[in-house]
Amino acid sequence: MLLHEFYFGNLGGDGKASGASVELLKAQYGSLDAWEQEFRQTGLSLGGGSGWVVLAYDPHQKAAHTYWLWDHTNSLAWGTPLLVMDMYEHAYAMDYGANARGYIDAFFKNVQWDEVNRRTEQAKAR
Repeated sequence: MLLHEFYFGNLGGDGKASGASVELLKAQYGSLDAWEQEFRQTGLSLGGGSGWVVLAYDPHQKAAHTYWLWDHTNSLAWGTPLLVMDMYEHAYAMDYGANARGYIDAFFKNVQWDEVNRRTEQAKAR
């Protein structure tokens, strides 16, 4: 349930990345494009299977990392989810069939970066 709440909460935007989360990603990955490529590839690796792709804030390193979660019983040992993408087939099969890439493209066009930024600022303040 929690991953679904994060997932639906970070949808509904225009997909235009900006703000605190972008600065965090640039610091960790060198560029927003480099991070996005890794996030997308992680999603594609789960296409046709199941799982989640999560961008999470690690307070020990004060950095963001992309993780994959196999299912609802496996989660991060430490970290705060900033952006969550559901890669279970039920999330996209009705609209995209086996086209996981099309689903991921649509996901990125609909990310609500204001929510991701709110989560980022909240996680960094803890």
